[in-house]
This record gives sequence, C-alpha cells and structure tokens, in this order.
Amino acid sequence: MDVHVQGGPAEPFLGARDLFSTEHDLKRPVTVRVREDPDERTRVSHSDDAHRLTISRQAATSAMARELALHEYAHMHHHECGHPSHTQSTREAIYLALAGRSVEQRKLTHCYQIANHMKDVYADDIWMPVVPGDKLVPFLEASLAAAVADRPGDPPTWDRSTSSTRVRQPSEPAARLTPAADPDITAVNAAFALALCERHDLVETDHRLYDLAHAAAQDAESVDLTEFKRHFAALSPEPDESEFRKALVDVTRAYAGGGSRAAD
Repeated sequence: MDVHVQGGPAEPFLGARDLFSTEHDLKRPVTVRVREDPDERTRVSHSDDAHRLTISRQAATSAMARELALHEYAHMHHHECGHPSHTQSTREAIYLALAGRSVEQRKLTHCYQIANHMKDVYADDIWMPVVPGDKLVPFLEASLAAAVADRPGDPPTWDRSTSSTRVRQPSEPAARLTPAADPDITAVNAAFALALCERHDLVETDHRLYDLAHAAAQDAESVDLTEFKRHFAALSPEPDESEFRKALVDVTRAYAGGGSRAAD
C-alpha cells in the first residue's frame, strides 16, 4: 500500500497501513490531506488511479485516528473491489423505495445517513478483525450519550418550505431550525451501534450502550429499535447487487415509507 500524508501527523495513517496490509491491499495510492477545519472530520474521494482522504486535524490527532484510517482504507478496498454496498446508487434505491410517497425533507436526508451506515457495516467487517475494538465501544457510547442528552424538549423543527420529495444530496445544508439531535435518527444510530457491537461480539448484554439505546428509542416512537438493529446486523457478508439493493430499499421504507401523497 502506497500512502502519502500531507499537512499533519503521518504515524496514525502509516500505522493503519501496516495493520491493514497484513490482511488486505489497495492497488491505488492513497493521499491523506490533514485540514484545520474541525467540521471536515473525514471525507474520501476516488479516481481511476488514486484515493484521497481529507481529514480534520482534530480527527487526525485524536485517539481514534488509527481506527478512522483503517475504516477509510476499508471503504477504499470495497470501492476497488466493486462491492455492491459501494457501487449501488443510493439515490436510485431511495427513489425506488419511496416512489409514489411524500416524505419530509429531514427523513430523506436521514435515508442517506442510514445508507452510509450500511456501507460502514461492510467497511467495519474488513478492518475490525485486524485490531481490537476496545477504542470503538467507548467512542460509540460517548457519541450516543451526547445525542441522547442533546434531544429536544419538543419534536425537532424543520423549515417546511424545503419539505418535498426531491432527494437532497448529503452535501446540501439541512434547513433545521433547532440545534438539538433529532430523536428519530438518534434511535437509528443507536440501532446501528448495537448491531455493530453484536456483529463483532464487542459488548455483553448488560453494557451501558443498551441503556442508552433504550433511552434513544423511547424518544422516537416511530422508530422500532429492534427492527433497525436487525436490518444492520443481518446484512449478508457477501451480498450480490440485487440482495444489497433489496436491503437498502427495505430499510429506507422502514424509516421513511409511511407517506401517502404522490411524489413530485
């Protein structure tokens, strides 16, 4: 694996490279660009002859830097191998799932996040057998605890002028009017965290993560925590394109398929 780091510490990314290459390889070189913007965190782009990882300095110097790098290398690996989770058009699957239905803009935005969770499941299947998950569990726990604590006293408010069935791309800014965490997607995130931990046997059933997930589920009456945990945990290790598309359509309908008006 050929990894070049620009603008920040090289050790986490080179260390991750050495670990990753014990089990897998990347044919294309990787350029890591460390940026000052704390909101950048991680962003990956691909071309026919290279991969590029852009990451914030905050993330690149954090205790999770090596694990973040391993995670992104796994995404690159799936991209090179043409894994269905990384070749299936999310936009296409969402339109297929929600055809003829009217869905809130926030729900459509969340559908992209849920699709990303499904990609993450497959990326984590690649790197998690390489290193222990002792850092990941506290990270998931802290993230979920912060989201549960940040829940609004009333349901989150969104600018209804943007509500439509046009699927907004993830790069477009949300028109949210309140800063608090959205209870619905927090509950789905909790289901993802539990599914990930159970898929890789990272926690016992009495772990605090289950209590946090239960609290998140209580704040989101329309989200069935058990159902979404099953969606993530039951993803086939080696799906074909049709199987993954069906899984993505099913989870999209489970989350946002309740509308009744015809789509625009």
